[in-house]
Amino acid sequence: MDVLIFKTSVASRQEVSRIHPLLTSLAEIRQYNFDLEDCDNILRVVSSGIEPQTINHMLQIAGFTCEELPY
Repeated sequence: MDVLIFKTSVASRQEVSRIHPLLTSLAEIRQYNFDLEDCDNILRVVSSGIEPQTINHMLQIAGFTCEELPY
């Protein structure tokens, strides 16, 4: 399992609800969560082999910025 961490522009629970169908449509994503309390609105994804660019692209399609963070 891989853990990917992203800085996003997703700022509210309503926006998370808009993204939920996109993220759950990918079989490789096992789990995800947003930390909207963090100043970077962190998205943490547990996956089995998904490329970070795929998640970045999906959020951009939904109208949000997304940048992978090293850890």
